[in-house]
Amino acid sequence: MNFTPTLTSELLRGKVALVTGGAQGIGRATAETLAANGASVCIADVDPARAEAAKAEIGGDTSIFAGDLVDPAVPDALIEHVIRTHGQLDIIVNGAGYSWDAPVHRMSDDQFQAMLDIHLLAPFRILRAAAPHFRDSAANGSGRTHARKVVNVASLSASWGNHGAANYAAAKAGLVGLTRTLASEWGRFNVTVNAVSFGIIQTRLGAPLSSNETIKTGGREIPLGIPDKTLTALGLDTNSPDIFAAQPLQRATLGRTGTIQEAADAIFWLASPLSDYVTGQVIAVSGGSRGGFD
Repeated sequence: MNFTPTLTSELLRGKVALVTGGAQGIGRATAETLAANGASVCIADVDPARAEAAKAEIGGDTSIFAGDLVDPAVPDALIEHVIRTHGQLDIIVNGAGYSWDAPVHRMSDDQFQAMLDIHLLAPFRILRAAAPHFRDSAANGSGRTHARKVVNVASLSASWGNHGAANYAAAKAGLVGLTRTLASEWGRFNVTVNAVSFGIIQTRLGAPLSSNETIKTGGREIPLGIPDKTLTALGLDTNSPDIFAAQPLQRATLGRTGTIQEAADAIFWLASPLSDYVTGQVIAVSGGSRGGFD
């Protein structure tokens, strides 16, 4: 994946960041962006080969954790790995996820639960496991309070719904509720908790549905992508040679879809000291898109 971070700095020097879903797409771009700005990064992903490749490309003080986050035991093991490997944890980006679409009348309980498992239960378990570390309000060596950050990856679907993906929309809406609640509970520990609400970002998950690209999770193997019918309804090209390139999008004020670089930049801002007085917020990163994905 060809990717160059927008900014290189020392803003995150001395920080340790955990990025779930960090081996590809938005997560991969986020991991590299955080590393380029001084952070040590743990890439957590269900695909060990892609995680290893991402680590090799990013370099620096980067570690990987391969595991299926929908397994109830894995989030605790993940946090233990980060603390054991890096000695601390300052930033959590809950970005792992996928979609498994169907209209409500054709959707199984398994499909609905699968989205809750990865988009809501997994972040909840990760944050619960990290609580002892994030609720530690001790000052660092300079005498300043040690700030910590949580960035949850949500979606416009949480507010507007998503035609053909009620399971995804419901899970992301739950994640927004979790975000705002945790911001209230952890504010006194100098932890900021925010969410990015993405519109259409060009990733593999937003490309045409394909049996050649699958994810193995929760004992299932699920094809990745969006049905051609849905993409066509949005006015998107189903045969684009570059799945990461922005496409024209009439419903967006800026007239196009977003890129993984733009998505990663928004996450970086919320993970950096530039947003230290921002918490409990859901930041729309959508090019000014109006309404849902109908």
